[in-house]
Amino acid sequence: MANTITLFRMAAGIVLLLCPVFSPAFYVFYIAAGLSDMLDGFVARKTDTVSELGARLDTMADFVLVVVCLIKLLPILSIPAWLYIWIGIIALIKVVNIVSGFTVQKRFVAVHSVMNKATGALLFLMPLTIPAVSLKYSAIVVCAVATFAAIQEGHLIRTGRE
Repeated sequence: MANTITLFRMAAGIVLLLCPVFSPAFYVFYIAAGLSDMLDGFVARKTDTVSELGARLDTMADFVLVVVCLIKLLPILSIPAWLYIWIGIIALIKVVNIVSGFTVQKRFVAVHSVMNKATGALLFLMPLTIPAVSLKYSAIVVCAVATFAAIQEGHLIRTGRE
């Protein structure tokens, strides 16, 4: 059941590609994807069906949603150069973490830390706040939390405490 919910999130993310940005349909599928992200883990824990496959699907579904949102939002947003640089640094840290996981633990490691969840929540809220809060201000908060989460993730991977 939990994996089905996760697969729904992937499908909702893909459907977002067909929706005009900030349209009612965009918000419906975007919010549905976000709610399914919270629901799948809850269902997996309550039904005692937590699995490595589920964790991998969850990470892939998150990735699909983020990539789709970037595809939809980047062309319409005015993003300062410093923000691209900061996002690039975070992405580089995440790539190093993936490589470290394979090197140290000989497997793909998905870290579901509190800070990664906080980053996910802030990233999820960002498109909902764009009409009301300037991107340059909300991005500072999101990037600061994401940077800390990525560094913490690397530490947890390398020490085997993920």
